[in-house]
Amino acid sequence: MAIFLDADSKVLVQGITGSEGTKHTRRMLASGTSIVAGVTPGKGGQNVDGIPVFNSVHEAVAATGANVSVVFVPPRFTKGAVIEAVDAGVPLVVVITEGVPVHDTAAFFQYAQNSGTTRIIGPNCPGLISPGQSNAGIIPGDITKSGRIGLVSKSGTLTYQMMYELRDIGFSSCVGIGGDPIIGTTHIDALAAFEADPNTDAIVMIGEIGGDAEERAAAFIRDHVTKPVVGYVAGFTAPEGKTMGHAGAIVSGSSGTAQAKKEALEAVGVKVGKTPSETARLMRSVIESLSS
Repeated sequence: MAIFLDADSKVLVQGITGSEGTKHTRRMLASGTSIVAGVTPGKGGQNVDGIPVFNSVHEAVAATGANVSVVFVPPRFTKGAVIEAVDAGVPLVVVITEGVPVHDTAAFFQYAQNSGTTRIIGPNCPGLISPGQSNAGIIPGDITKSGRIGLVSKSGTLTYQMMYELRDIGFSSCVGIGGDPIIGTTHIDALAAFEADPNTDAIVMIGEIGGDAEERAAAFIRDHVTKPVVGYVAGFTAPEGKTMGHAGAIVSGSSGTAQAKKEALEAVGVKVGKTPSETARLMRSVIESLSS
């Protein structure tokens, strides 16, 4: 089992003929992803490494039955690309693009919500991987193995580090949700999916300064999650009032600080590491206790 993405996922790549689209298509293929189509308007009839390219998502879905789209298009075209995927009925749309205007994200996320059929992951995210089954995005496919830990993270780099540090135990799915002010899939969405997944035994949640997503996740964990959760919050040394890395990572007064998030999580029983490596050690001890 896995969440959102599995061995039956049929992936199409929007923007497959661009340099990033082509490069990461090859990386996804190398890690076992079933990529059935690419989409670039005006390039229909071509192919990339044998993968057929279509002019529209609707054509690609009709011809191949694709049920996941990974979006590698420039920021100014991202809104249109996502809306096109929603209109084609694609159930999962993974938006890798960085620098998408927040107004555009709000519009296409609401459009997807109104459709009732499409989940958005991202934008500005590394995507998601269910090791040994499928990999949709830019996550390195060879740094961990299949296992029983679930991972949800705002940070791409910290996603990779946690996967590597716990590679001997392995993961059911790793989901990079992105760090923009508005994102399609939240910590809470992933926590609920991992709680329902019979092959996930424990969960690592990586957050960062800014906003109140981690505090809201803490309340959800208190009320709805029975599996052990270990957390990490990036940004303990961030200066007040300065945007750090992600567009959503800004501290204002006492709101959104790493310490406040750590305290909220610990208050509901989540063990929180002060470094990524300490967080991995905490999860290692949780897994050992579950197996003893």
